[in-house]
Amino acid sequence: MVRLPYLTALTTLFSYGLLFAFGQIRDFFRKILDWPKPKDLKGYAPICLGLEDFYTRRLYLRIQDCFGRPIASAPDSKIDVVERFSTDNNKTLQRTTNTTSCINLGSYNYLGFAAADEYCTPLVIESLKKYSPSTCSVRVDGGTTKLHAEAEELVARFVGKPAAITFGMGYVTNSAIIPVLMGKGGLIISDTLNHNSIVNGARASGATIRVFQHNSPSHLEEVLREQIAEGQPRTHRPWKKIIVVVEGIYSMEGELCNLPEIIAVCKKYKAYTYLDEAHSIGAIGKTGRGVCELLGVDPADVDIMMGTFTKSFGSCGGYIAASKEIIQYLKYTCPAHIYATSMSPPAVQQVISSIKVILGEDGSNRGALKLSRIRENSNFFRSELKKMGFEVLGDNDSPVMPIMLYNPAKIPAFSRECLRQNVAIVTVAFPATPLLLARARICISASHTREDLIKSLEVISRVGDLVGIKYFPVENEKAQAMKKVD
Repeated sequence: MVRLPYLTALTTLFSYGLLFAFGQIRDFFRKILDWPKPKDLKGYAPICLGLEDFYTRRLYLRIQDCFGRPIASAPDSKIDVVERFSTDNNKTLQRTTNTTSCINLGSYNYLGFAAADEYCTPLVIESLKKYSPSTCSVRVDGGTTKLHAEAEELVARFVGKPAAITFGMGYVTNSAIIPVLMGKGGLIISDTLNHNSIVNGARASGATIRVFQHNSPSHLEEVLREQIAEGQPRTHRPWKKIIVVVEGIYSMEGELCNLPEIIAVCKKYKAYTYLDEAHSIGAIGKTGRGVCELLGVDPADVDIMMGTFTKSFGSCGGYIAASKEIIQYLKYTCPAHIYATSMSPPAVQQVISSIKVILGEDGSNRGALKLSRIRENSNFFRSELKKMGFEVLGDNDSPVMPIMLYNPAKIPAFSRECLRQNVAIVTVAFPATPLLLARARICISASHTREDLIKSLEVISRVGDLVGIKYFPVENEKAQAMKKVD
């Protein structure tokens, strides 16, 4: 969990207060200056209005060069970042023909499959020639190829479930599946830090939604007990079904789910478990089978397992793995399966090939080496960042490691200075995180060499000193302080 110091919270609130106050003053004078000008809306109400529009104009646009940076290469251990410039105080950005080669700490290419691979790439090119880039059809019409059937069988075998179904987009996998599984009279209990796709899927379902404190099985049990006792709103009838939704690795925290304890609570109260393994499948566990393997959980104890192909497998899309009955039901009822164009065949082939490499079915041990390297790289990088005095969130083995920035002025300062020193880092702020909890999110890859990591650490340490985000004393300073006391 985030340990927000009082002084840091105070200065962060003060900074946002200044930005808000000056933004309101500028808007006030802008209205006065623009008053004589005709409003060419032709009777329509303005679409963009309110605090979201204010935040975009007065806060986001000032630092928009730190987000959405175009790249001109594969998202490997290094990327070519396209240089941009602005002539109107950052309101618009113009691309140039120049690029900067940077160490890539922003892409979630955990196992390094997003770049050219000796086994995967030739097979993907072959599938492109055979099937074309798109099926131009939905799954229930002409959009199911031999590759789609093979991928679903392979995914089910890989995660340890009887059956699986694939979708063309990871976000949609959550936001379209949850409304099919749940509806009015059902209860969804969601971790407070679940991904936006889960939040929107739950809202669209029409089911009653309750949240429990992040990663807290004890609070989950408290919520379950209370809701079961009260029943449905107004009628107090028993819930038709209850489902608890959690993530394997929380994407903005880098924390592992307390899955064994949560499953024990769900079993006790007869609630279904929905596990989002978008960031954990392929990246953790001895053989890459995710948080279940890492924490010793039987996949049979998880009712519905969701994952994406966009992280560890270097492709696109997502999957749901569950019992044959649930998967069959989804094939008949899920709009994302019935009405959406199926996954691109080359993307499906990439999934098949990458999983075979992980399983060692390509005839090599490269998969095992990748898994070993991502684990070593992640733990080394996290350990070194903590030694430097950064506030780093998350658990060991997780390739996601957020560095807390807090203050809005430190978001662009950290991002721009790292880029200037050829390290590409993603910074994350509101609305993706709470207003006071801005951070830089580092994603480690198996493709990073030790030299890449050491160079990145040196740059981050220098920039951290410059920006002032080493919120905790480094270990050497602690040791020296203890010696002085003795």
